[in-house]
Amino acid sequence: MRTVLRRRLPGSLVVVTIFLALWIGATGTAAAEYPVDYNLFSGVPGELEHPGGSLPGSNDRFCRPSAAHPDPVVLVHGTGGGAQTNWGVYVPLLANAGYCVYALTYGAYDNLPWPVSAIGGMRPIQDSAAQLAAFVHQVLATTGASKVDLIAHSQGNIVGNYYIKRLGGEAMVDKFVALAAPWVGTFDPQTDMIRAFARQLGVEPAVDAMLTAGACLPCGQMVGHSAFLRRLNADGVYDRHVTYTNIETRYDELIVPFTVGVTPGPGVTQILLQDGCPVDYSEHAGLVADARAAGFALNALDPAHPRPVPCHLTLPAVGG
Repeated sequence: MRTVLRRRLPGSLVVVTIFLALWIGATGTAAAEYPVDYNLFSGVPGELEHPGGSLPGSNDRFCRPSAAHPDPVVLVHGTGGGAQTNWGVYVPLLANAGYCVYALTYGAYDNLPWPVSAIGGMRPIQDSAAQLAAFVHQVLATTGASKVDLIAHSQGNIVGNYYIKRLGGEAMVDKFVALAAPWVGTFDPQTDMIRAFARQLGVEPAVDAMLTAGACLPCGQMVGHSAFLRRLNADGVYDRHVTYTNIETRYDELIVPFTVGVTPGPGVTQILLQDGCPVDYSEHAGLVADARAAGFALNALDPAHPRPVPCHLTLPAVGG
């Protein structure tokens, strides 16, 4: 008869193993440190390496929100962006801070091959908002959370607000961090004159249809005072159930005037990057790679534990 020898773990090792198991179970997954490159194009290599995939640190189905950060963060890109190309800075930054981070590509032409399929924000805002609603529902079901926080850029803000105000999202969203939001429409005097003339002739719907024609269907929805935005904002720009923080740059060349991005509202926090930091020259696209903007965004998500917000020379279309 053979004697079976059983090895026993040292008592201290057993305790450490149990502690680690409990800690991972409580927080979801062990924290990983991801490199953060404040560069507008830092998310592009991810799309090239994993077309249609997710950046490391995002869309982790095993992530469980912690007590410190109970709401997952959903990133909503801008026109022409995507889950990876738009969020090369914010995914690793938020994951390193302990958030469960999720990002989708909405409004893409799925019937076309990559890389065209990676270009989001091309479909009508109503359709994109429905995609966001389904995505948030999946995030909540996966994580067990009751609400999410949104960080959006450019068109993503209107997509997020349509979801909140028209698709029941007010019960699912706690905080909304808005980067360069065209809340009341980016101003275009020529377009507004055309619309005013068309309104007098009773053909404004036809003009709106022409403005939204082409590859970028939502572009006309966000220009001037479109019929779409007038309907969306008929009950006010902001939803009273959601906490909004607007972050904008005075050098925004697509949200014109830039004050559209800091449209006043009750309880809304307004942040202009150049207030207190005149050497920040970030423009519309560069805003998503701006360290100062990211610092304000982190503080908006967790105002009880504010972090120092950097200020240094930041050039347009670069980030930093």
